[in-house]
Amino acid sequence: MITPLPSLHFHNLLISLLFLLLLHAPPCRADGGSWSLLLPNIGISAMHMQLLPNDRVVIYDRTDFGTSNISLPAGKCRPNSDDCSAHSVEYDVASNSIRPLMLVSNIWCSSGSLMPDGTLTQTGGQDDGSLVVRTYNSCDTCDWQEIQNGLVQGRWYATNHLLPDGRQIIIGGRQVFNYEFYPKISDTQNAVDFPFLVQTNDPDIENNLYPFVFLNTDGNLFVFANNRAILFDYLHNQVVKTFPTIPDSEPRNYPSTGSAVLLPMKIVKGNITAVEVLVCGGAPRSAFLNANIGVFDRALDTCCRIKISDPDPIWVMETMPLARVMGDMLLLPNGNVLIINGGSTGTAGWELCPDPVLNPVIYRPGNQIGSRFEVQNPTTIPRLYHSTALLLRDGRVLVGGSNPHDKYVFEDVMYPTDLSLEQFSPSYLDSNSSGLRPEIISPVTRTTVGYGHQMVTTFAMSDKLDPSSVLVTMVAPPFNTHSFSMNQRLLVLDSGIPTMVADSLNYEVLVTVPPSSNIAPAGYYLLFVVHKDIPSQGIWIRIK
Repeated sequence: MITPLPSLHFHNLLISLLFLLLLHAPPCRADGGSWSLLLPNIGISAMHMQLLPNDRVVIYDRTDFGTSNISLPAGKCRPNSDDCSAHSVEYDVASNSIRPLMLVSNIWCSSGSLMPDGTLTQTGGQDDGSLVVRTYNSCDTCDWQEIQNGLVQGRWYATNHLLPDGRQIIIGGRQVFNYEFYPKISDTQNAVDFPFLVQTNDPDIENNLYPFVFLNTDGNLFVFANNRAILFDYLHNQVVKTFPTIPDSEPRNYPSTGSAVLLPMKIVKGNITAVEVLVCGGAPRSAFLNANIGVFDRALDTCCRIKISDPDPIWVMETMPLARVMGDMLLLPNGNVLIINGGSTGTAGWELCPDPVLNPVIYRPGNQIGSRFEVQNPTTIPRLYHSTALLLRDGRVLVGGSNPHDKYVFEDVMYPTDLSLEQFSPSYLDSNSSGLRPEIISPVTRTTVGYGHQMVTTFAMSDKLDPSSVLVTMVAPPFNTHSFSMNQRLLVLDSGIPTMVADSLNYEVLVTVPPSSNIAPAGYYLLFVVHKDIPSQGIWIRIK
């Protein structure tokens, strides 16, 4: 005979079981996107990445890591060194293959921009690389070109941004509280003092490295460092506006490494409707010093969002489903934000983050607060310190890197140096969405257009089109390192209602190119047609 439990005892047991289930349950159901391994070993750890307008990706780590797992071609060795291994590779997306590249100076923790002509111009690094400018033009036999003393000031952990006039501005660096421009206007050009970097510098932590920089539509720069932000007129070296300190006052820049994006900007009749910045994750101010004595603080689980186009903007706080430090934030072609990589405790630095976050998160900026985050399916590869991610033309996300150690370390550690490349395919690439996916027919890729130009875009559909659910977006390919994608911006273009082309199943939509270089600096962009949140493959266009 079974003796029934007393009702009170049963009630308490049920409550306890429910509590345990809630305690160990994920923040929300993880059922989005898929992962696959592209290459198990590219020879180096993908610490810095830039997509080029021929669908190749330049990847590099640092020259003083030790011997990498890929040799330089034809018996080459670095000058005055017995290291004959490569520390940079070019990844060909189409063939899923790599080619080693030669680097001479130390490119570690550097920065860069894709210039208007498609050249990657990269600046700074450590020691013998801090003053060096390096350029890379892609071809089957091309290699890095290095310009000694190309900078006025040594730059390590600086941020670059492409400007409306085609130059790039290079801001900050370790114990460097100024900025400069490249290319130089003259041989006598000097660096310009930037007091904001002094004001935001924590002497014991330096929580203002790799500042978040975005070009505003008025031509000024939004600059975020530590926990503060300003609107800055770099032409006259003047602060135009000082924004409120973020509500929790916690730092968000390296080594308390959060990430930031300029949210998608919609163009209507030549004007931007709103300009907003989103800053997510990071680590408490105490995290860096604590981690160095073996105490790992929980990462921040908050995002801060501000509409910088408002006359009196304020930060609005949101809570992420997963705390995250060293996460990357990428703009997807449909206007959503992907938050990927990183850890849940500790901070940036060698062996200072022991708990990886394996699940990416999608943030939907157009939804109401409380319904913006969606946890995605997890990877099996921890992506911690020195991991990277970037958007490819076909909508996949390339993910690589993770080296929480001072050198290449492959054995006897919890998280070995990772040399692999994998891809994350957002749910818009699921096969059950293929009928909703547009296919751009014209213009052809690498078409050149002018500001304000009207361009007919023709696309095909296999399923019925909902004309009211079509967007045309344009994404700038960023330079990604240390959880920040420099120059990243997405524009929702001014476009008409798609109409069917006579005697075909194709559609045409009239699209207007952005009106000025303040909104879209000249250069290469990826153009997408998006239908019901499902983007086409992109095509390259060049604004000139």
